[in-house]
Amino acid sequence: MLIDAIVLAGGRSSRLGSVPKAGLIYQEQSLLSRTVAATAGAARQTVVVGDVGPVDLPLGVLVTRENPPFSGPVSGIGAGLDALATHDARPSDYLLVLACDMPAVESAVRCLFENLTGDADGFIAIDENQRLQPLAAVYRTESLAGALVSSRRSGGLGGLPVFRLIADLRLTPVDVPAGSTDDVDTWADAERFGIRSPHVHTLVDVEPVNE
Repeated sequence: MLIDAIVLAGGRSSRLGSVPKAGLIYQEQSLLSRTVAATAGAARQTVVVGDVGPVDLPLGVLVTRENPPFSGPVSGIGAGLDALATHDARPSDYLLVLACDMPAVESAVRCLFENLTGDADGFIAIDENQRLQPLAAVYRTESLAGALVSSRRSGGLGGLPVFRLIADLRLTPVDVPAGSTDDVDTWADAERFGIRSPHVHTLVDVEPVNE
C-alpha cells in the first residue's frame, strides 16, 4: 500500500495578525515540523503546500504553492496532488491530507492509519464533539483526484469549501483522541496550547486581531 501526504501551510493566518501558523512553536518544534513528522514512516512522499523555506523541512520533502496563493485549502490539495504526480510516476493508493495547525495531530494520524480497511473513498477523523475533520483525513487517491477534476470542470478550485469537494465521496468516520484535531486559529487558541510565536517571547502583550 502506497501512501503520500499533503500538508497545507498556505493560509493567511488573519486572526493571528498574519503570523504564519506553520512557524508557531509548540514543545520546541514548529507546527509545520510537527505535522510533517506525523507523516514520517507511513508516507512514501510528503509535499508541503505553502511559502516555507527548505531549511524548515527534512530532506526529500517537496514544497509547492497553490495558484493563486491564498485561494483556499482545496486549491492547496490540488497543487499538492499535482506536485506528487510530477515527482512519482506511480500514483499512491491513499493520500493523507493534513492542515499544519493541529499541534497534537500525530495521535489522530495513527488512528486513521489503523483503520484503513474496507472500500470507502476515504477515512475522516471525527473529534470528541462529533465534528468531521476533512483536513485530518486519508483519501483514496483515485477518488480524491476524481473529485478535483469534477470541481475544476464545474467552476474551479479557488475558494471551494473542502466539504463541497468531498461531498460525493463515501467516507468512513474514524474516532480520534480528544484534542488531537484541535487547531490554532487565534491567539487565544495558541495560549491554550502554550504556543509562542517565533517573533515574540510571550503572548501576554499580543492583542488578538479580528478578521
